Amino acid sequence: MTDTASARRTSPSATARGGALRPASQRTGRGAVVAVLIGLAVVAALIVVDVVAPTLFQASLPSRVQDGLTLSLSVLFEALPFVVLGVLLSIVVQVWLPAGLIEKVLPTAGWARRAVLSLLGMLIPVCECGNVPFARGLMMRGLAPAEALTFLMAAPIVNPIVILTTHAAFGWDGGILVARLVGGYLIANLIGWIYSRHPSPDGLLTQHFIDTCDRVTHEHGTPVRRSLTQFLVELRAVMPALIIGSALAGAVQVLVPRDALLAIGSNPVFSIVAMIALAITVAICSNVDAFFALSFASTFSSGAIIAFLLVGPLVDIKMIALLRTTFRARTLAGIVGVVILAAFGIGIGVNVLG
Repeated sequence: MTDTASARRTSPSATARGGALRPASQRTGRGAVVAVLIGLAVVAALIVVDVVAPTLFQASLPSRVQDGLTLSLSVLFEALPFVVLGVLLSIVVQVWLPAGLIEKVLPTAGWARRAVLSLLGMLIPVCECGNVPFARGLMMRGLAPAEALTFLMAAPIVNPIVILTTHAAFGWDGGILVARLVGGYLIANLIGWIYSRHPSPDGLLTQHFIDTCDRVTHEHGTPVRRSLTQFLVELRAVMPALIIGSALAGAVQVLVPRDALLAIGSNPVFSIVAMIALAITVAICSNVDAFFALSFASTFSSGAIIAFLLVGPLVDIKMIALLRTTFRARTLAGIVGVVILAAFGIGIGVNVLG
């Protein structure tokens, strides 16, 4: 596939596969079943761990269940305002922007478009949770999945709030701020380039999202009515994933003993692996994760801290659940693999140079 504007789709619905749409009630019921099964699996895992290795955790099982619930709610309430803001920005893009405006502003060449989209977070400083509905809106207006992915991977790191908080936490020490910004930008464009070569862009997306694009494309009515309709559509798509992702983040934090991760903090290689695992599980908003990482700076290497700051905003449990509303599981597996390998390589490089 050529890396030019001619390779872009007009919208995900343009090449949507045929077949009847599944009723919304069927999709909602399936989501509820999945949520219940996940909840039961988490409870079963807690009980099994408590029976098999009762000395692994200091706290009792009821205390850990309460801690898991508290952590899940904190992740949910931390992300919720940004998700709503992202939905509102998505509506602005879909309904209120003049047709063709995005195409006129962005460059023609694919690599240049992705390079510009990597910097869009500087103008829209929304955390990673809010970027997902906004990226969905961009695709509904014609951006290719690879271009939306480039924005999604760059915006949680390359934005003014994250730059300010990372500088407040680390200053210029160890090159952590520079490595985070440059690393995030490079990872985003690497992922965008990889998926721009995909022979079937719509094959990266879920059928549900393609169907949603088709409905939005043919939506009639006043802009206000379309905005309200789209607000409900996006919330119904994103909120179940956010709740499940928050629940998983809370459960993993009480299932995985953090002391085991901290015990290998002095090893220059395993410390990076440990911090990557921690970044995926704790699901902290990128606007404040630098202060959380600062507490590990005396134990872990600079490369491990940078790996944490790169992986967390892009592919933590909560973000993966949100991305699943739009991208197929195979696509997400590839994204996670690229992010982890790239962050590990950057972390190793920082440790070697440091």
